[in-house]
Amino acid sequence: MEPLSQIQSDDILAASNFESGFITTQDRSQPHRTFLFGYPIAHSLAPVLHATLFRGVSLPWTYELYETQHVSAFLPALKQPDVIGCAVTMPYKVAVMPLVDQVTEEGQMIGAINTVFLRRNTDGSIRYIGTNTDCVGVREAFLRNFPNIGIEAAGKPALVIGAGGACRAAVYALWKWLGASRVYVVNRLESEVAAVVESFRTAGCGVEIVHVSSPEQAAALETPVLVVGTVPDMPLKEPGEIIARSIVNEFLASPKKGYILEMCYHPKPKTDFFNLGERAGWKMMYGTESMIWQGVAQQTLWAEIPLEEFKLDDAHKAIREALQGHK
Repeated sequence: MEPLSQIQSDDILAASNFESGFITTQDRSQPHRTFLFGYPIAHSLAPVLHATLFRGVSLPWTYELYETQHVSAFLPALKQPDVIGCAVTMPYKVAVMPLVDQVTEEGQMIGAINTVFLRRNTDGSIRYIGTNTDCVGVREAFLRNFPNIGIEAAGKPALVIGAGGACRAAVYALWKWLGASRVYVVNRLESEVAAVVESFRTAGCGVEIVHVSSPEQAAALETPVLVVGTVPDMPLKEPGEIIARSIVNEFLASPKKGYILEMCYHPKPKTDFFNLGERAGWKMMYGTESMIWQGVAQQTLWAEIPLEEFKLDDAHKAIREALQGHK
């Protein structure tokens, strides 16, 4: 694992090791397009984020929503001559993987991609590369808000709540970059956790994942330092959901407190889980933190512009204002 002290701003994504030089000065002056492919996505804040980032570096590029229930529309949309890259969200993060020319290590290990960027082959043809920047969003949210967090987190367990696509990105980030010795997973369905475990095993990832299935088991485990919530903010109804919340409460009640990233931020950033963690004395972060950083990672790949050139304060402000009515 790379020491946290060596993670620099220009290393925001391992995929950036792909050769640069696809984008020229002339390209940056042209009105290229990017888009988000998924369904349903009308509520997405991504257009606000990307429009702000593009404007901050004077790129006349646009970011559109491509909402469709047909995955067959993906390649025709991606291969338009003015498209410079795209984002992918549910339910297509897995389905589009075979459609790109190459998938980075992040995408392979996580088993899903959320970004496609372009590079050029030696013969001049275009290569479409899929990667996953959700994991970068998790990593950067923790590191940017708590720069010395690696000292506390290294060699300690971490916790992810939920076992969907966001869970896999969080598990990878916690293990690969944030030093977690093992990752606990709490979820309403055991079968979903088993699928996550099998996915990482098949990909050859050495992360140790522990399914925590009861409050009693949680009470006997070492308290996690880093926690990532990935479950939608909805009333608890099913027995599995109620049990999962009781397990989480057991961890939160520990005398030792750590750091929580609540990735859910829609329709309001201060979710029920956020409130629970805050009342229990944990240091909390809104999901918009990871959302912004995964978007910045996308832009560094699309535009090949150093992180330092993006106006991140403007991006944070734009997202806060967009969510103002939901707080």
